[in-house]
Amino acid sequence: MKLAFFDDFRLGLIQDDRVVDVSGAVTGIRHTSPQDLMNQLIGGFADHRPRLEEAASQGSAVPLGQVRLRSPLPRPHNTVCMAVNYMEDGTRAEAAPINAFLKSPDAVIGHGDTIVLPDVPATIFEAEAEMALIIGKRAHNVRAEDAFDYVFGYTNFIDMSARGLPPPGNTFYQMKSRDTFAPMGPWLVTADEVSDPHNLQITLSVNGEIKQSFNTSDMAHKIARTIEWVSSVHALEPGDVIATGTNHRGLSGIQDGDQIDLEVAGLGVLHLNVRDDLRRTWPRETRLERADRGLEGTAPQSSGKYAPV
Repeated sequence: MKLAFFDDFRLGLIQDDRVVDVSGAVTGIRHTSPQDLMNQLIGGFADHRPRLEEAASQGSAVPLGQVRLRSPLPRPHNTVCMAVNYMEDGTRAEAAPINAFLKSPDAVIGHGDTIVLPDVPATIFEAEAEMALIIGKRAHNVRAEDAFDYVFGYTNFIDMSARGLPPPGNTFYQMKSRDTFAPMGPWLVTADEVSDPHNLQITLSVNGEIKQSFNTSDMAHKIARTIEWVSSVHALEPGDVIATGTNHRGLSGIQDGDQIDLEVAGLGVLHLNVRDDLRRTWPRETRLERADRGLEGTAPQSSGKYAPV
């Protein structure tokens, strides 16, 4: 099942390239916000699913082009992002130590929304393609062998990064948690529709040109280990998000006017716009392309405020 919010956060089910309004099936869920509605729907999904299916069979489907899709999880309590969690196509000799960071709930945006690059002296802004999983029930000190019992579903996720902000070493919070820096969607796909989350192709295109293309099979700390570790740090609740990391080799600087499309196989295509009021520019080369030329690090800013003198 593919769950979505659309227009004024009405609940919908996706059927091919159409959406059916099923908000009438969840009127009995008393809630304080769209996120609260989704949390409760996820937590009690076994009871709610028959009503959703009945509503979908009786409702009329509307083409997706006629609605505005919203983030299926507009304000998660926890958005945990795994750090350096890919083997980078075998170029890493060993997995990096397991690590993660949190993103602010206010960083979330959805399909068709705009990533806004802030007026800060970042050396580069990068959009990191990721698959995210959604927690289905309270998870605390979960054993790895039981981890998939806690996965409700999956969605596309972009981990936006403003790299190189001063002072050196003061990194994750100011680099990752800015407004619009956690795009996800376009909908949530329940776990029963994903046969093997460790064999999904992930593709990110910028202005129609593929920049990142990798498979979740390259993940260093797999989903079971990730849930085991994160839930040992703090409890997770229905509707919480864990973004599973990216392969950094295809990252490149994004800039004003860019159109970004992220597709994790089977999870739809998440489309984003980019706005930078400062109109800063970077070369279009990826980290891999720079490495092939014997260059280290990310591409230097070409023009605009904060460009190297």
